[in-house]
Amino acid sequence: MTDITGRVALVTGANRGLGAAFVAELLERGAAKVYAAARRPESIAADDPRVVPLALDVTDPDSIAAAAEAAPDVTILVNNAGIAANQSLVTGDLDEVRRELDTNYWGPVLLTRAFAPAIEANGGGAIVTMHSALSWLATGSYSASKAAVWSASNSARVELAPRGIQVVGVHVGYVDTDMAADVTADKVPPQQVVAEALDAVEADEAEAIVGDVARHVKSRLHEDVRVLYPQLAR
Repeated sequence: MTDITGRVALVTGANRGLGAAFVAELLERGAAKVYAAARRPESIAADDPRVVPLALDVTDPDSIAAAAEAAPDVTILVNNAGIAANQSLVTGDLDEVRRELDTNYWGPVLLTRAFAPAIEANGGGAIVTMHSALSWLATGSYSASKAAVWSASNSARVELAPRGIQVVGVHVGYVDTDMAADVTADKVPPQQVVAEALDAVEADEAEAIVGDVARHVKSRLHEDVRVLYPQLAR
């Protein structure tokens, strides 16, 4: 269990959407400081003195190393930054596929590697990573990147538990942010996502399954693959 009160957190992609919601909820739950990380830290709205804007490009190892040096007191890391290129893995733009993997997979992996030593040295804490219901339901490059980071979180959870670091994966369907602005399906409010994610942190859970879509997809994972993908049925 990780009590958020008095903690120092870092949130990636904190300038809008889910990232901004994570910052607000961490402050509401009593965090002592929140590093609000973004490529352009000047885009961070920092009305609360506990918010510290921080320059961070999650696709740049040097930027990650600089952030870890600038924020040595972190005990909660929130891997929120992500993109959706939504390319076909067979015919899509490979540069876009690589950009998606660099952001959605390698970003959280490299941040975990960079901040785990500090979290352990500061007495332990938590790493929260945004996955997706599409971690479990393949639709192309985006779901591939989320499936990869889901697997990485599972591995990191086992490795980091003896070091006093809790790893929480957050699975959700469409969220009502700019990324899903053109989606007409039901969307989960950002505030619900971050509340359930941080509830999982405080309750010592391994995952937060947020919303009906994510719960439904997970409930079908034991099925034959042709049930998940009816287009395969012959």
